Amino acid sequence: MSSNILLIEPDSILGRTYQTVLTKKGRNVRWLRSASAAIASLNHEVPAVVIIELQLPTHNGVEFLYEFRSYQDLVDIPVIVLTSIPPMLKAFSNGLWEHLGVVAYHYKPLTKLTDLNRSVDRILATQ
Repeated sequence: MSSNILLIEPDSILGRTYQTVLTKKGRNVRWLRSASAAIASLNHEVPAVVIIELQLPTHNGVEFLYEFRSYQDLVDIPVIVLTSIPPMLKAFSNGLWEHLGVVAYHYKPLTKLTDLNRSVDRILATQ
């Protein structure tokens, strides 16, 4: 499988930073700023992994994930949540993240870029 990554991040500084760091490892990173742009992009290329901020304009990340999972050919694509929403939300999710295929949850203020790279490496190694 390819190492194409779909990065959904509304902040331009963070989006550029994540894209640069992930690209340095030889990955193809498509960075988009909204859920609607990300859904539209799926007609052109299916990613190996999705990295998403939950706080998005118009449609939030959870809404995106529900729509994303509604497409049969996308149900097995792993998702990394990289968000400013504290991880305590994860504790109250009652299996929601697992149901939506979230394999890693990173809280931005505490996540180093090496942690993000490690999560992507781990996912791509299993594909």
